[in-house]
Amino acid sequence: MPKRQRHQLLAQHIEDNPFMTDRELTRLLKVSIQTIRLDRMELGIPELRERLKLMAERSYDSVRSLPLHEVIGDIVDLELDKSGISIFEIREEHVFSRTSIARGHHVFAQANSLAVAVIDDAIALTVTADIRFIRPVRLGEKCIAKAYVRSISGERSKSKVELFTYVGDEMVFQGNFVIFRSAGDRDNRGGEQHADRH
Repeated sequence: MPKRQRHQLLAQHIEDNPFMTDRELTRLLKVSIQTIRLDRMELGIPELRERLKLMAERSYDSVRSLPLHEVIGDIVDLELDKSGISIFEIREEHVFSRTSIARGHHVFAQANSLAVAVIDDAIALTVTADIRFIRPVRLGEKCIAKAYVRSISGERSKSKVELFTYVGDEMVFQGNFVIFRSAGDRDNRGGEQHADRH
């Protein structure tokens, strides 16, 4: 493949999915990891960690319900009381040594902390969580969690958060969280309802 065409494809893949790793790009473009790194440098595209940092700085509200360092994973998009996205890479310390499969509590922790972080309140606590692990997550995989705030009619002190975690395009975890919020007298309708009012 000519270099120019490869550059176009690489830029397009990263634009379509900013969470794409160099390793995933090597498989798609069938070139070495060194070639991918050189191509990125020539195109002025930063590595994944830098791209995530830039996205985080540009595109989200401030988390109110807990300190940012207590969120498991990196929040890359956040609209309080509406939706949020975080990314969490599974490393050696997150897996069982014999199988290289992630311990479930790490996958849950990413989901639970995002479900709390997306709530626009100084105090937000998980009341219940109905969760489902769909497939094991392995060492080196990146979990992309997406949270959506939904209201619970008649209960202003609680919000329902639907959460889906993906590795690539494959869903690996699903959860429905009920989150207590201290500002019970506020209108906490989320997601679709907000969109309908504007």
